Amino acid sequence: MENTVEKRIPSAQYGFIGSKHGLAGSTLKLIACITMLIDHTGAAVVNTIIYNTNMRHTDLSTWEDMQRLYRWMRAIGRLAFPIFCFLLVEGYFHTRSVKKYISRMFLFALVSEFPFDFALKAGVPYWQKQNVYFTLLISLICIWLMDNLRGIPWIQLFVVYASMTLANALMTDYNFKGVFLIVMLYLFHDHRLYQSVAGGAAIAWENYAPLSFILCFFYNGRRGLKLRYFFYFFYPVHLIVLGIIRHYII
Repeated sequence: MENTVEKRIPSAQYGFIGSKHGLAGSTLKLIACITMLIDHTGAAVVNTIIYNTNMRHTDLSTWEDMQRLYRWMRAIGRLAFPIFCFLLVEGYFHTRSVKKYISRMFLFALVSEFPFDFALKAGVPYWQKQNVYFTLLISLICIWLMDNLRGIPWIQLFVVYASMTLANALMTDYNFKGVFLIVMLYLFHDHRLYQSVAGGAAIAWENYAPLSFILCFFYNGRRGLKLRYFFYFFYPVHLIVLGIIRHYII
């Protein structure tokens, strides 16, 4: 797979590929990181203030404002995951080494588990939910296997079923639904409009999340700023910071 770069060249049906217009990959990643930070700040900090302080009894008006703020922050955060899924699929079609891509994903899944539990869950370790890198990792392996099993659709279906089952069994963030979304983005990769519609439909169970594919539609196929490892490290680092703030509040 590492040497089959030509097979993974994006289709000409992408309206913005190669154009100076539209959104570069780094721009989409920044949008995803910012909306994820807003979402996790709401979940880790604002939610803690709401339920672990006496504000409800001492200042009801402010407490109600905090609840509204929490809902808005969580709504904004719904945009992040679909963008990361879209970029995962793009990364798969552009990488020179799928195996190295999988290895990086596995490494950061392990690195991020403590920060994930520390910031967002009741304790460390917290076995009832695993961080989103595990969902992305399982999905990446799934589409890689599907690519290698072209022409054998019944085995491809089994791979998808097994991947969704594994994500559900491990209780990864977004579980089987996240895997299903990435499979849809992979299957419709060669036509941006169809891909956007399929992606929006696959994540329609999550309020506001389909709106992220309006942004993905305008992806221009360019990398943009070379900040690859910044984005890998952003996830665990921002969770550690939020976890410290959360436990300080408690």
